[in-house]
Amino acid sequence: MPQSIFNPADRAALIRRVGTVTAASPRHWGRLTPGGMLAHLSESARMALGDLAIAPRRGPLRFPPLRHAIIHWLPFPKGAPTAPELVARSADDCGREAETLKALVERLAQRQGAAEWPVHPAFGALNERDWGVLAYRHMDHHLRQFGA
Repeated sequence: MPQSIFNPADRAALIRRVGTVTAASPRHWGRLTPGGMLAHLSESARMALGDLAIAPRRGPLRFPPLRHAIIHWLPFPKGAPTAPELVARSADDCGREAETLKALVERLAQRQGAAEWPVHPAFGALNERDWGVLAYRHMDHHLRQFGA
């Protein structure tokens, strides 16, 4: 089974890694700062919770076979475009933002078993399994961006 935010061990490992990010964490690629990355992940969690509305985008990512391949198998590309709403803010206090992100991840995990999930702005309608894998892989991608 793929790693997922809904798997307690996978989630605990992500949360531990979030706690290692500091303002001095070196960036290995991209333009985000450590605080910007943590804020981006927090906003992404709010989107997955349905707390942050993101304008939908049309495109090939809604095609089910491509969507499934990207969410479950293909490596996430470095420098892929993202919704402006997900990079609209940065965090000055990495410690505070890390705590916010950890709490949001736990809230997201508590949604396991929910009957309805928000529509992803790029991928369209996702089921719980897709959301869990996508959330895990997205966080892992950005934590690796800063060596965490």
